[in-house]
Amino acid sequence: MSVMKRMSMIFKSKANKALDRMEDPRETLDYSYQRQLEMLQKVRRGVADVATSRKRLELQINQLEQQQNKLTDQGKKALQVGREDLAREALTRRAGLDSQLGDLRAQYQQLQGEEEKLTLASQRLQAKVDSFRTRKETIKATYTAAEAQTKINEAFTGISEEMGDVGLAIQRAEEKTENMKARAGAIDELLASGALEDFSGPKDDIQAELDRMGAGPGVDLELERLKAELGQGPTPKELGQGTPSSGARQDVDAPQQQAPHQQADWQQKPGGGQ
Repeated sequence: MSVMKRMSMIFKSKANKALDRMEDPRETLDYSYQRQLEMLQKVRRGVADVATSRKRLELQINQLEQQQNKLTDQGKKALQVGREDLAREALTRRAGLDSQLGDLRAQYQQLQGEEEKLTLASQRLQAKVDSFRTRKETIKATYTAAEAQTKINEAFTGISEEMGDVGLAIQRAEEKTENMKARAGAIDELLASGALEDFSGPKDDIQAELDRMGAGPGVDLELERLKAELGQGPTPKELGQGTPSSGARQDVDAPQQQAPHQQADWQQKPGGGQ
């Protein structure tokens, strides 16, 4: 196969595929119906033309018959007055009219036969066009219903182009929402840990230091608990419970060894041991 033939085949196949996608069966049926109506109109116009020609011949035949009758009457009158020569002339003219009438009657019969054929063809074509119109409307209604059902099914399954775009838009919106939520949560954690500073309000370094000191014993206590679970140290006790530490015991015992008045003064000082 030559290159030109291959290119021609490829072009025709692609053009056929493109036309198939663009073709709407309803429009094709309407166009076919319109062409049939035009054909029916031409047949009817032909019937009318043949009928007009037949009618014209019929008028000519009537006129010749009237002339023929007139010549016959003139021949009779000529014989009544003894003018045989005039009677002969009238009959001669009448014979010429007989030849013309024969030809016109033959043409009239031919046109009448053509008119009958065209009339019958017009009636058959009219019946065919009516049947095609009924079938066309049925096919169009069926195609429209099938197209609507297909679109509904595609919408339900999400495979249609429109619903696919909607689904992608929803997916992108959900992803952006999750990203914003994650970003907001990360910023809150960074603000809480002190890695980021909140410049929207007044800076309170004293409160920040107190929060840091308050979080320290909790971390130490959790570390002791982990060591106890791993067997690397004694079991820690809750703050404010159990036996006080050695440093606290020394601090408590020390005031007991002082004088009574000193011990009373120590107990009245703020921040003293309980």
